[in-house]
Amino acid sequence: MKTLLTVALASALSFSSFVASASEDLRALSAVNSNFKKINVTLNEGVGKAKISIMSTDGKVLNNRNVRVKGETLMLPYNMESLPTGEYLVKIVTEDEEVTYTVETSEKLTPATELPLMAYGKLIDSNTVNLSVFGLNEPGVDVEIISSANGTVLFTDHITQEEAFRKDYTFTKTNVKDIHLKVTDSQGRSKTLYF
Repeated sequence: MKTLLTVALASALSFSSFVASASEDLRALSAVNSNFKKINVTLNEGVGKAKISIMSTDGKVLNNRNVRVKGETLMLPYNMESLPTGEYLVKIVTEDEEVTYTVETSEKLTPATELPLMAYGKLIDSNTVNLSVFGLNEPGVDVEIISSANGTVLFTDHITQEEAFRKDYTFTKTNVKDIHLKVTDSQGRSKTLYF
């Protein structure tokens, strides 16, 4: 009886170590990473048939997919653009193994150089215009006041104010409706304002 109990105990321990190593094997054969709002699941040769589930952190299944990995690495992209940023679970299940990864998605920030120049003009009266420029990363804005009739540059101004500024331009012999302003910042972004 003692021998039978010892064999049963040894079998249970070897089975539990087999299950633990099976899970470690699946983790070694798979990888999950995120790049902003994209999740990539990579399965290497040896995984075989697998079910991949993308889930919210509370366990709600958002996507299921069955795959079979034959002979080469399989990369499965998931686009999460329609879902909020945050943590998600990726569960990979095979006949013998199961592993769950936690990944986090985030918004891709647009570099300031790709954003438009925020320059606005406001008509004060027939001879005065107010120029407002916001969101500057570096000081240095060139303002050209141009005749709308023939394209001649009537006046240029260089402003070295950081971040934002507001300035009035008054014309004694020119109606504001006859000119436009071209505003260019130190990064090369420009905007033309008509009145």
